[in-house]
Amino acid sequence: MAERATTYRILGVDPGTNILGYGIIEVANKQMQLIDLGVLHLKAETEQPEKLRQIFEQLQTIITEFRPVEMAIEAPFYGKNIQSMFKLGRAQGVAIAAAITKGLVVTEYSPKKIKQAVTGNGNAAKEQVAAMLGVTLQADLSEQYFDATDALATAVCHYYQSTNRLGAGKKSKDWSAFIKDNPGRIG
Repeated sequence: MAERATTYRILGVDPGTNILGYGIIEVANKQMQLIDLGVLHLKAETEQPEKLRQIFEQLQTIITEFRPVEMAIEAPFYGKNIQSMFKLGRAQGVAIAAAITKGLVVTEYSPKKIKQAVTGNGNAAKEQVAAMLGVTLQADLSEQYFDATDALATAVCHYYQSTNRLGAGKKSKDWSAFIKDNPGRIG
């Protein structure tokens, strides 16, 4: 991966065909800041092709407005309803297409990996993820849809993974060195 600028933005996406969550963080001098988050409401559209068109166009609008350079997206998890899996996969594919046609680098993360990166527990509840994000980003996320906070968690996970901020490959000598090396990880 090429060296990044000191200030850049990451778009996180939690794909869905009824509600799609998105969250954008800005990283400046290795510090994260919440820029925007929300959801795309797609329930009103009854036809799948129209939902997919809306996802594509609305994500491209978000990308144009906020200018992220990377997108992190949550991977669909295996469920018992195969039709739901197909719909979710289509939504994810269209979201990826919207990003790559705008020149963004796209990375996919499993839900377990995202929860692990944000909370330290791969089985954390959505409420725990949202609470940890609120502390980490110093933001009140209590009124947000979980789809939006899940998307934000995906962006934060990507930042931690791509900057090696979880300590892989770099060992701190002691806790004071870890704290100094990782100011954004200490709440």
